[in-house]
Amino acid sequence: MISQHSKKGLRNPWFIGMIGLIILVLGVNGTFIWFATHNRPNLVDRDYSTKDRKSNASLVSDLQEQKALAWKATINQPKSIVTGLPTEYEISVVDRDGALVSGAMEVKAYRASDEGRDFATAFREVSPGNYHGYISFPLKGYWELRIHVKRGKDIFEVGTDRFMVAATP
Repeated sequence: MISQHSKKGLRNPWFIGMIGLIILVLGVNGTFIWFATHNRPNLVDRDYSTKDRKSNASLVSDLQEQKALAWKATINQPKSIVTGLPTEYEISVVDRDGALVSGAMEVKAYRASDEGRDFATAFREVSPGNYHGYISFPLKGYWELRIHVKRGKDIFEVGTDRFMVAATP
């Protein structure tokens, strides 16, 4: 007969196994929590939420300035790009009236999967509004270009779509 005062149920191997399993799971979870709080991984920047982030007001202001400028960039980009070989780019910038925009241009090559390999190149203005430069991509994979043109206090920024850089021709 089963009684509330019987201690035989606590010696059952199934009961002991279940208690042992619960203790093991709690121990493993406690170890994971300890590692998560004491060893921060380097995959995420410590101040990712504030670094290079603009407030909503400054972001809206920048967008309004870009819209007010109404400049347009035309990028002559080769169809195939190979790592290590200088690739020629020709970029022209016009304002809303179609007049060529003369200024200083910098092109940033951005690789989403490896921030350490991002780099910037200054382009030379060969004629008013027409810029020329070479970019040599160090790694294969997907890249983007971000173009910055500055004329006086006006700053124009435009990006390209992602494109593939191949390892061999």
